[in-house]
Amino acid sequence: MKKFRADLHVHTVLSPCAEVEMIPPLIVQEALEHGIDIIAITDHNASANVAAVQKAALGSSLKVLAGIEVQSREDVHLLCLFEKNETLAIWQSAVDAALPDTQNNPEYFGEQFIVDESGEFIRSETRMLLTSTHFSIDDIFEQVNALGGLVIPAHVDRTSYGLFPTLGLLSSEWPILALEISRHLTPATAASAYPFIKGIPLIQSGDVHQLDQFLGTTIFTLAEPTLTEIKMALEGKDLRAVAIE
Repeated sequence: MKKFRADLHVHTVLSPCAEVEMIPPLIVQEALEHGIDIIAITDHNASANVAAVQKAALGSSLKVLAGIEVQSREDVHLLCLFEKNETLAIWQSAVDAALPDTQNNPEYFGEQFIVDESGEFIRSETRMLLTSTHFSIDDIFEQVNALGGLVIPAHVDRTSYGLFPTLGLLSSEWPILALEISRHLTPATAASAYPFIKGIPLIQSGDVHQLDQFLGTTIFTLAEPTLTEIKMALEGKDLRAVAIE
């Protein structure tokens, strides 16, 4: 077993609220400089830059997981992570069908750039990504789990798009393996503020929209840096574990 430092919530220039510096080579460089071993690319309702960041990381020690941050119809953000890009592509097709057919307003929301592994511009995504899908939280858990993915409610304490300020509850119907807390909480303050989360593993991520926002405070004990191993760690199986530093 080995300890891996992770940040599972990283945006690229495809997210309209991300800075223009969030291109693949700089993301990889900054993550490595922070001593991070695993990141997940989780753009808003989109995943077209995942492969580019993975290519930029080739030859380095950084593992880049395939992911997407989906906005439910309740206006809650959920991280959806997958072992394989091909499975993410299936989920992306479903998300595309669940997005309203609204054009992005770059002057108001920001640009949405699809780039290659060097950060070179390929095209702009013209559909508005910073919006709710038609999927309920229940739908997202059901469909992502059916594809073998992992759903983690994002920044559950945050006023905007966080689960607890938005809905104020956890449903027993959701097969939750972990909750993500923001950089503003510690596990102790989270447990005090939300006593009903007792027993649920926590991760902490940077929700990285600019390069200086990497945290790397989540430590996984794994045999190898894969999503399957991360799931085992969240379940506390076979000496795998997760902790926030």
